[in-house]
Amino acid sequence: MANYSEEQIRSLGLNSALLPKHVAVIMDGNGRWAKQRHLPRSAGHRAGVDRLRGIIRLSSDLGVASLTLYAFSTENWKRPSDEVGTLMALLIEYFTKEIDELFSNNVRIRIIGAYEEFAAPVRSVIERAMKRTQANTGLNLNIALNYGSRAEILRAANLAMRQAISDGRSEITAQELENYLYTAGQPEVDLLIRTSGEMRISNFLLYQCSYAEFLFPEEYWPDFTDEAYLEALRTYQKRSRRFGGLEEEA
Repeated sequence: MANYSEEQIRSLGLNSALLPKHVAVIMDGNGRWAKQRHLPRSAGHRAGVDRLRGIIRLSSDLGVASLTLYAFSTENWKRPSDEVGTLMALLIEYFTKEIDELFSNNVRIRIIGAYEEFAAPVRSVIERAMKRTQANTGLNLNIALNYGSRAEILRAANLAMRQAISDGRSEITAQELENYLYTAGQPEVDLLIRTSGEMRISNFLLYQCSYAEFLFPEEYWPDFTDEAYLEALRTYQKRSRRFGGLEEEA
């Protein structure tokens, strides 16, 4: 449910009926943002975390049902250990500092990915955040941690197949597979945004993005302002979504 009124949403150049139900964001360009400013990569990651507050609050205020943020992929373990350590420290700091505001704004935090593989301090803060917000009914904030879409699909298929075998069946349905995805029960992705101008989706929500609209703004993630996000939503609302059919004639 939106916190903004219909009039407020219209004043932003948006139609509430055409807003995406599920927005996914690949927050790319933190390192290049820092390099451009002759700063360490850690400064870019911190600036990227600081940018989360506005995007999450705006999504909640507009009434977006789900926002999924690609925070740490299964491939990110290949990065230097000090950079991984910085990312883990920022995760702990973020959840510790922001949990009160997220809770008060009725945001429900969900972690998608194999976060169980993180060190105990990271797991602990993640689990506390999920537990505290689990009864909230507003924005579903999915944070992808140690996430890879191929691994997610394989996991879901295995779980669904085990259930089918237990039931004496040899096949699974699409619905059964979807029930075991991390995003089960949430809308499919309507809009995927990848900042920094890179035009790939990097093993992110492959199943859920089957009919998503893609946008690749040039801004690095720390520079992706609230206004840039609103402009992305305006662009999305101009798209014709036919889902394999024909556009209706006026």
